[in-house]
Amino acid sequence: MNLKTVTVRTENAQQLVDITSTVRHVIRESGVTRGSCQIFVPHTTAGITINENADPDVRKDILNILETMAPSTGNYLHVEGNAHAHAKTSIVGSQLSVFVEAGQLVLGTWQAIFLCEFDGPRTRNVLLRVTPA
Repeated sequence: MNLKTVTVRTENAQQLVDITSTVRHVIRESGVTRGSCQIFVPHTTAGITINENADPDVRKDILNILETMAPSTGNYLHVEGNAHAHAKTSIVGSQLSVFVEAGQLVLGTWQAIFLCEFDGPRTRNVLLRVTPA
């Protein structure tokens, strides 16, 4: 399948946005029944992760833990004021690969795919490619 770009509008300076349904839609559109879906976020201050979606406090905890690791207000050299966002993106990562079986995204019971915004609000691009096995 060709590369598909989806846009996600974030609402907060830092947030985890569930994009699982969007990824599922792209997989259905692709017609691929067995293979993988590569997901890439081409931004230096936003990442991508898989984690629990049953309890919204998990998202808050993840953001709080990352904030402890790279505080928004710190003594940074980067003059744009978003050094913490660059660090958080490096910690989380900017790409994933997820299995596709029987035309469905393979995730655990409680798992979801999240765009991780660290320097918003912004409009972000997420690149997806569904590849047959």
